[in-house]
Order: sequence, then C-alpha cells, then structure tokens
Amino acid sequence: METHTSIWLRPARGSRGRAPEHTRDGIAAAAVRLADTDGLGAVTMRSVAEALGGGSASLYRYVESRDELVALMIDQVNGEIDYTVLHHADWIADLLALGRQSRDVYLRHPWLTDTTAATGDLGPNAVEYLEHALGALQDLAVDGHRKLEAIGVFSAVVRLLARTEIEQRGTAPVDRRRQLAAAAHLSQLLRDGAHPHLAGALSAPPVDADEDQTERLLTRVLEGLLGAEGGSRSGRNR
Repeated sequence: METHTSIWLRPARGSRGRAPEHTRDGIAAAAVRLADTDGLGAVTMRSVAEALGGGSASLYRYVESRDELVALMIDQVNGEIDYTVLHHADWIADLLALGRQSRDVYLRHPWLTDTTAATGDLGPNAVEYLEHALGALQDLAVDGHRKLEAIGVFSAVVRLLARTEIEQRGTAPVDRRRQLAAAAHLSQLLRDGAHPHLAGALSAPPVDADEDQTERLLTRVLEGLLGAEGGSRSGRNR
C-alpha cells in the first residue's frame, strides 16, 4: 500500500522542475479569496492555478491534491487568531476570547464550516491554537487528555454555533403567519397533557436573544466540562 506523507512534513515544493514561482502561503491566499467569493466548491486545482496565472499542472509541484490545498486554506485562516489578548489569569475568559475569534474567522470565511472535521493532521496554526488553549488551562488539576477533549468539544460547539449563524443570515425573513401557525400547533399539543416535561420547560420565561447569548452558552459548556476541576473562575483550585 502506498504511504502518504503529511504535507507539513514535506518540503514546500518538489525538487523537480523550474525554480519555485509561488509559495504555499500565496497559493492558500488565492484559494481563500476564491472560496470567500464563490464558496468552497469554486476551489479546484485548475481555478486556483488560473488565479495565479498558470495551469493546474503547476500546482502539483506544491500540493498533491485538492485536499491538501484545502488543508493549506484552513491553516492560513486559522492564523488570523491573535493570542496577545490572552492573559492566563482566568481560564474561562481566555477560552472565550479564543472562541470569539474562532467564531469571527468562521463568519469571515463561511466556507470553513463546509470543510471536513479535523483528521489529526494539524497544520502549524492549529498546533499554535492548541498550545495557547492548553496554556490557558495550565493551572487546572486535570490530565492532558481531558483538557484536549474539552478543547475539542468547545471548538466543535463554536463551529456549530457559527454555522447556525451563517445559515440564518442566508435565509429569507420568517413568515409571520407560518410562525403563528406553528405556535398554535405546539400549544394544542401541550394542552393535551401528554407532554408534561416539554410543557414545563416552555413555561419558563423566555430568554431574549442578544449579543451575549453565545458567550453564555459557551461559558456553560466550559463550566460543564472543566468547571468543577477549575474551582474559581480563575481556574486555581482552592
């Protein structure tokens, strides 16, 4: 069986052929621009090569496949996160800062939610993210695997919330008549007494959506995953 070498372990371009005309960063930037404008489906070896002024064959000196091209794109946009905002005094605050920036990356590059989940072949910027996230958790009396698991769940929730927000932005305004009809249907179901748990949950005062709703949800996720071990919000056990 043919072995595959991670793109991150190979030279930036093959040794054969002419002197390099492009860099991985330049190739990734061209692909990102295409995806930002027309979606991930617009990114092919041919389209990126044409954007760079060459033929698709020229790209194969730098990447072996479209999958590797997408990997370069993902890692490049992951490099937009600013770690200087982390202070390592409050682990929840630091992870929320990372979560806010990750959300912003998704919103700037909506195609990112269409990429496949991480395969473990992490690019340099993904590794940098993990290093800083683990640094924020350094004072928690939790083993490394538990911390990595929590970071993975947290990142997945950020991705899901961002995807939901992106999808909502692209939908047509809600038809008020349909909304009222759906509410009437639900009310009828609850009046028959067959769904007491749902009726009880819906009887609570509604929570108005606001800019902090996502942050409140992410805080609950973090506290649920690591809060007991973290003790105070500063993350230091007492």
